[in-house]
Amino acid sequence: MILADSQILKGIEQSDIVIEPFDANNLGSNSYDVHLSKHLAQYDDEVLDAKKHNTISHFDIPEEGFVLQPGQLYLGSTLEYTETHKHVPFLEGKSSTGRLGIDIHATAGKGDVGFCGYWTLEISASKPVRVYAGMPIGQLIYYLVEGETINPYNKKASAKYSHQEARPKESMMWKNSF
Repeated sequence: MILADSQILKGIEQSDIVIEPFDANNLGSNSYDVHLSKHLAQYDDEVLDAKKHNTISHFDIPEEGFVLQPGQLYLGSTLEYTETHKHVPFLEGKSSTGRLGIDIHATAGKGDVGFCGYWTLEISASKPVRVYAGMPIGQLIYYLVEGETINPYNKKASAKYSHQEARPKESMMWKNSF
């Protein structure tokens, strides 16, 4: 079951959902709009290796915007810091973003109960497109969880992305055993 706007507000009042900064104008009937922060990053190496720590270089979107190029992977982050303690958050692109040819995640649209931090976006574009810090980039949808969560994400010793900072975070796949 997806939370309606009234239930999202109730979750915020009860501190089960945290969105900072929060602006009621960004609340949809069953979602909350999030915005692109000024922080972007790209991997340093041309070929990525799942078994090694692939480093990234951070840069900020200038006032005049930044042109995303097709065939490139950019890591971005949300302007909003979020916490979700009783619901499963899903991050989806806005239709207006998609209509510009921008994808905001390759596979990581679902968060876990207990996720606390800024969302890292896996951004790609089908055409060259100029983006700006602060532009609406996606929407959070909250799903009700049936039953009690035994091991929330922010309590897991193996959580690689808990308490994410404002800048995009590179893949931590290399921390897995395989």
